[in-house]
Amino acid sequence: MKELDLKEIRGQLDGIDSQLVRLFEERMALCGDVARYKIANGKEVYDPVREKEKLESVRRLASSAFNETAVGELFAQLMTISRRYQYQMMGGRSGELEAGFRLVENLPTAGARVVYQGVEGAYSHGAALRFFGDQADVYHVPAWEDAMKEVAEGRAAYGVLPIENSSAGAVIDNYDLMLKYDNYIVGETQMPVRHALLGLPEADLSQVRTVYSHPQGLMQCSQFLNAHREWQQISLENTAVAAKKVLEDQDVTQAAIASETAGKIYGLKVLQPAVNHNPSNVTRFIIIGKEPVYRLDARKVSICFELPHVSGSLYNMLGHFIYNHVNMLMIQSRPILERNWEYRFFVDIEGTLKDGPVQNALLGIEKEAVAMRILGSY
Repeated sequence: MKELDLKEIRGQLDGIDSQLVRLFEERMALCGDVARYKIANGKEVYDPVREKEKLESVRRLASSAFNETAVGELFAQLMTISRRYQYQMMGGRSGELEAGFRLVENLPTAGARVVYQGVEGAYSHGAALRFFGDQADVYHVPAWEDAMKEVAEGRAAYGVLPIENSSAGAVIDNYDLMLKYDNYIVGETQMPVRHALLGLPEADLSQVRTVYSHPQGLMQCSQFLNAHREWQQISLENTAVAAKKVLEDQDVTQAAIASETAGKIYGLKVLQPAVNHNPSNVTRFIIIGKEPVYRLDARKVSICFELPHVSGSLYNMLGHFIYNHVNMLMIQSRPILERNWEYRFFVDIEGTLKDGPVQNALLGIEKEAVAMRILGSY
């Protein structure tokens, strides 16, 4: 038998590939017929029993153990592509994803009460003023969950909560709270973080023995604090609360890591400026509301979903974004407390709920995930 050279082998592969493309397009045309039948008869796109049977049957056609596995992977991808094509067709027929969200030109903020966690001078306070303006009717509560409750129970129209820091990462507790309460993300704002070490007016840096701050404040200043390992670090619920405690305790050995604004409010002295190691440190705050609305200028969608506990499920979910050319901005996982070693995923994507590709991607995830919730478009 004549030995083929590489050029001849590649020529034969090209010929087979041309046949594969032709057969693939024939297959997709039939998938379109399947979608039209399902639309007409109210059937679901995803049929896991049928897909399992199909994969088992095509694997049996393979001539070796390697090819059996490879054929299974190939046909799993073909069926995934088929589903996404069918979701696109069904999305075009059925209109917008049934999400209950309402498009508004602007958020109704005039005269609205706004709640934030902490005390005056906290970064959350600054974020509230940055988003709503100096004339906003803002007030504070002790804990993040309290802010969620204020909005959920109608005492506040909006709440301001930190969700992510460019140095310390996600504020994970607030992801969990987004699911615990029936609130929605309606906006966001970013606050530059410029921490200072604050003490009493008569205090000196050499006297410091204890430092108070929020846990993320301590993390954001870890390089500075590591140079003073003799200091005790104590976490409090807020950076401004830490500043207030130093004032109230009147102890020159105590210091707080907080903003210089908080220092001015509570009459403290800057013992050391700019103690966070990332000079471009920023905290992203979400604005939550009770109503599922999104503005005309929305540019982002936040969702949460739970996955079937099977191999490849996350890959398949994220494939809906890839197939619809939707850019994913962030992904965060959180354990599902009642189910060991299973996870819930929070994802931010570019776009808005009125965008066709976003609707198609979310429709696919909604149909195939164990559960999905749209947290907001903003």
